Amino acid sequence: MSANTDFTERTVEYNKLLSDFKQLLRDNGLKFTIQREVILEMLYSSDEHLTPESLHHLIQEKHPDLNTGIATVYRTLSLLEDSDMVTSLSFGAQGKKYELGAKDHHDHIICTQCGAISEFVDDEIETRQKKIAEELGFLIQEHSMQIYGICLPCQRKMKK
Repeated sequence: MSANTDFTERTVEYNKLLSDFKQLLRDNGLKFTIQREVILEMLYSSDEHLTPESLHHLIQEKHPDLNTGIATVYRTLSLLEDSDMVTSLSFGAQGKKYELGAKDHHDHIICTQCGAISEFVDDEIETRQKKIAEELGFLIQEHSMQIYGICLPCQRKMKK
């Protein structure tokens, strides 16, 4: 697949996401603003799992002329999460990190030292989860796997 084809597909995906977002705002009696669009755009274009604070900082960095308050970021993320457009990973006292829910299913491995998050897909794990649910008489509606541990760079730091 060429980069141009990939860009076209991503644009179509973003346009659909934006359309759904505008409808969500209308359904909730809220106005569509450039600040809210930029929040969605930053989530869409980021490969990272962002805290509200890191998202706010990113917006201020990339759009210094745009007056986007942290409260707007929190409210927009809450609305997006309630509508399943974004998902979050909770880190207890560290708070939540967000990612778009529109991605293909994947699981997470999370470093408890530095907070780094890696995404992975494992067909064997997926097959086993389905089999376990079936054996227990469950119909899986959704699931999330999070593995916590210490990443290699943090392990190396600990050995020094």
